[in-house]
Amino acid sequence: MMPASAAALREQTFAANRATGYIALSVAAAQGLSRRVRVHEAGSLRVRFPNGHDKGTLDAVIVNTAGGMTGGDQFQLNFDVGAGARLSVTTAAAEKVYRSLGPDTNVGVKLTIGDEAALTWLPQETILFDRVRLRRTVDIELAGGARLLLAEAIVFGRAAMGEVVGAGHLFDRWRVRLDGALIFAETMRIDGAIAKRLAERPIAADGAAIAGILKVPGDEAAVAAVNAMQQNFHGEVGASAWNGLALARLVAPDGAALRHDLAAIVMAWSETPLPRLWLN
Repeated sequence: MMPASAAALREQTFAANRATGYIALSVAAAQGLSRRVRVHEAGSLRVRFPNGHDKGTLDAVIVNTAGGMTGGDQFQLNFDVGAGARLSVTTAAAEKVYRSLGPDTNVGVKLTIGDEAALTWLPQETILFDRVRLRRTVDIELAGGARLLLAEAIVFGRAAMGEVVGAGHLFDRWRVRLDGALIFAETMRIDGAIAKRLAERPIAADGAAIAGILKVPGDEAAVAAVNAMQQNFHGEVGASAWNGLALARLVAPDGAALRHDLAAIVMAWSETPLPRLWLN
């Protein structure tokens, strides 16, 4: 057994080497364009703007220079889209969350969308490794007339590498409010023997990749667009609409199949083209 002093030193060393990252971005509409008002970056997170100001929608790309996340890391993303502005966000690559020796990897996302503003939130997949511990919270505030398309995808291990997430912890919480009133709340928790849980039919029926796509406002026409593509999906997809929003849930055997289905729905539901980084 490691002496107490050695264990404490190991813990201090571990904590000192954990990554932190923070982005605060505010966007406003001006003269028919969407422009950056405030950009603040800290730690290992960066945000880049590949299209400049040449169109009404501003494109933003999140970059994690740490090369991944692991237990004890802390990341926070705050994006504010002002009235009438349009913002599309993706990531430079799929995010990898590695195993933890105990602490959670904490990721917080706060999105604020003003009156008649639009946000398309399309990060590439989050890839989880065996013995991962990820805690993510997504909080969204919508003003009246705001539009949102949000997609989040999680892949349990890389199929091409023969990886299996045998055990770990995943906590993923979404809360969406419109003019202060809660309109959507969902919490997913998969704990312990993750691979065994995913094999259960009510959970993923042996699938290794899952995603959710939320559209506000959304209606039965959005659901019908998904249902019309059912024969072309590589995994299982279900969609529903209620109280002015639409939600699609996806389960697939691997990340490639999930991306195929995810891209098809995004192209049907989005106001903006699929991010070019998704096509690389």
